[in-house]
Amino acid sequence: MDTLDHLLVVDDDRDIRELLTDYLTRNGFRATAVADGRAMREALAAHAFDLVILDVMLPGEDGLTLCRELRARSNLPILMLTARGDDLDRIVGLEMGADDYLPKPFNPRELLARIKAVLRRARALPDNLSAPSHSYARFDGWELNFDTRTLTDPAGVAVELSGAEFRLLKIFVERPHRVLNRDQLMDLLHGRDTEPFDRSIDVQVSRLRQRLGDDAREARLIKTVRGEGYVFTAPVSLAGETA
Repeated sequence: MDTLDHLLVVDDDRDIRELLTDYLTRNGFRATAVADGRAMREALAAHAFDLVILDVMLPGEDGLTLCRELRARSNLPILMLTARGDDLDRIVGLEMGADDYLPKPFNPRELLARIKAVLRRARALPDNLSAPSHSYARFDGWELNFDTRTLTDPAGVAVELSGAEFRLLKIFVERPHRVLNRDQLMDLLHGRDTEPFDRSIDVQVSRLRQRLGDDAREARLIKTVRGEGYVFTAPVSLAGETA
């Protein structure tokens, strides 16, 4: 049993929790189900999980808030469930850091396939792309705080970042002087296959450069490697490493 992937289901609907727990167990997983964010945190503190299935429409703290919290402190794969099925809600969930998104009602077999795909992608990244956990990074006079998700420029002024910009910068500073191609960046950023509206990694890099005052024509921090991808070239000091 210890070798089975352990999934955490967070959904306020008791019937769905029971159905998913039973279905996942019958299909080769361990499954724990809870109803809200408080219970989710307690479960995460008590057990090691391989993936979280998170409903968006939760009482109190909604699933998007919990997704953002989870992503800020871990790379645990997240699959979101919601009654909302339009593209805008889907994109918002993915921007918050979800790895995949499945609208209700769904076919259980599709859910199973998506779970396996997310787990497979999460484990497919080369070991040398895994980054240790730190509290902050300093580079070229800038400081990025991973705990508070804040960026401070060399003059000590806070620079506002979107969720995607923060995650992309974190990816770069944790892997300096390493060329990352677009597929690797998409996997690290979203952990899933590229979809039509995801053909935006170049746009996201461009926006991040603007935040950093890094001219693409004479980039000092994020350089384009033609035909390969991008590389973060500034020396980086990572500190506050946690166990």
